[in-house]
Amino acid sequence: MGEEVGFLGLGIMGKAMSMNLIRHGFKCDELVEHGASVAETPAAVVKKCKYTIAMLSDPSAAHSVVFDKDGVLEQMCSGKGYVDMSTVDSDTSSKISEAITSKGGCFLEAPVSGSKKPAEDGQLVILAAGEKKLYEEALPAFDVMGKKSLFLGQVGNGAKMKLVVNMIMGSMLNAFSEGLILADKSGLNTQTLLDVLDLGGIANPMFKMKGPTMIQKSYSPAFPLKHQQKDMRLALALGDENAVSMPVAAAANEAFKKARSMGLGDLDFSAVYEAVKFPQNSS
Repeated sequence: MGEEVGFLGLGIMGKAMSMNLIRHGFKCDELVEHGASVAETPAAVVKKCKYTIAMLSDPSAAHSVVFDKDGVLEQMCSGKGYVDMSTVDSDTSSKISEAITSKGGCFLEAPVSGSKKPAEDGQLVILAAGEKKLYEEALPAFDVMGKKSLFLGQVGNGAKMKLVVNMIMGSMLNAFSEGLILADKSGLNTQTLLDVLDLGGIANPMFKMKGPTMIQKSYSPAFPLKHQQKDMRLALALGDENAVSMPVAAAANEAFKKARSMGLGDLDFSAVYEAVKFPQNSS
């Protein structure tokens, strides 16, 4: 991808990802998270760099960084590439893609599967779609940030895949929360439940990682709950578009919304355990 890379968005994920690029010899021109104090404008970053990567919190932030005053579009031109690694809906991704290409630039959406620790360790899964040439040029950077990159074809496919993955994850975490509570209320040891789960066919890294911290009521945000709820909402909208019935995901989304109403939105998404355990506190 060359040496000079711009990076927009230094939140939990973006900070870890950009630090990996810097550690591996990329010259990385950075911008503070959209909405916080800004080191430089997105336009200034794009002007300096052949390629610019964005990792923003939601569709609104991803859209603003491109279209607002001093945004990406103002300096986008032929020969420049824009890689949006934010988790957004496919419509937002398509609008950004159209705007970038109308200026002569190349666009790639590349949302990631993984949270804070995989970002720090360069172990993300990168779900890319869009301009194949830009994907191939971005691979050296992707190889630093992730353990696996997949090219999924046309713009929108990366966004859709990420939403399906996060919808399944959110639904699983709710079932896991109910199981922990049921075991506890039934007089069982919850740590023993974790041990049994880890030995069986539904053993998985998320249960192994989140289970002990949930039991301890420790919710340091690897992936903030408000963002998980946003992804559930976007996944349900994708279900609406495709006439797919999703009652399990809909129920999980309600639990995440309840958790937000309890003031848990900035904690880790595993804090939905509190909303499942104490539903009466939501009023």
